[in-house]
Amino acid sequence: MERRSLDVVVLSDVHLGTYGCRAKELLNYLRSIQPGMLILNGDIIDGWQFSKSYFPSFHMQVVREIIKFVTNGTRVVYITGNHDEMLRKYTDLNMGHFTLTDKLVLEIDQKMTWIFHGDVFDNTTKGSARFMAKMGSNGYGMLILFNRMVNRLLGWIGKEKISISKKVMAGVNKAVAKVNDLEQIASELAINKKYDYVICGHIHQPLIRTVENTAGKVVYMNSGDWVEHMSALEYENKSWRLFHYNANDFPISNEPESRQALNVVTDDIMVHFSRLMPNL
Repeated sequence: MERRSLDVVVLSDVHLGTYGCRAKELLNYLRSIQPGMLILNGDIIDGWQFSKSYFPSFHMQVVREIIKFVTNGTRVVYITGNHDEMLRKYTDLNMGHFTLTDKLVLEIDQKMTWIFHGDVFDNTTKGSARFMAKMGSNGYGMLILFNRMVNRLLGWIGKEKISISKKVMAGVNKAVAKVNDLEQIASELAINKKYDYVICGHIHQPLIRTVENTAGKVVYMNSGDWVEHMSALEYENKSWRLFHYNANDFPISNEPESRQALNVVTDDIMVHFSRLMPNL
């Protein structure tokens, strides 16, 4: 299909290397766009659950598609999150059109945009709560598998699919947001810093809304995720909008998913990273 030309695209919470990642759908999306800048706002590769025994071909093809953007001149900025925090010791790495960082301030059309993952405001990723968060992440992966099995059974008997995992995630995020209030904290800090926009990920809730207080106002945005919502933020014609993936808008792919031969590719990639980053 013909690629859409966009100024900026923001993705977050892809969680490559996990059962919940919707890599095939993300690959379709990436192959449908041509952004001037691609911002990967954290939790792209899931280091908490990463295993060489599970990294399917579509997950690797997503990585290759991102690399293709870099080689073809798209500026790609990878902002670290809590699930890929192992990359934070390489912050401010610049390699051609690729940048690795912890946060980004972007000026576009005379508007200032502050972009970071958002886990810095989440108390569940710190101290002793961090262990429980990792355990919960593993449990969520198993819930995804159970949900898919349930939906297959519902499909066989002609019933509508349900998303148990989305309901659980929404409940968890609601509880976390109530304690940490990520949106409000990020927005108030952005107002104090005189930014026009603030973009986060982390809580998997795609959203664009204006936040106001006595000091001013800011537009808070969240790019969502590629586990449940399959969403992204797109900037074009001087405005931001949310993209939501719809399978009907994309051609049906008969491309098979191969796992057996991928272990060799994954090993090669890890060896390459180890050479670049000997302390990894």
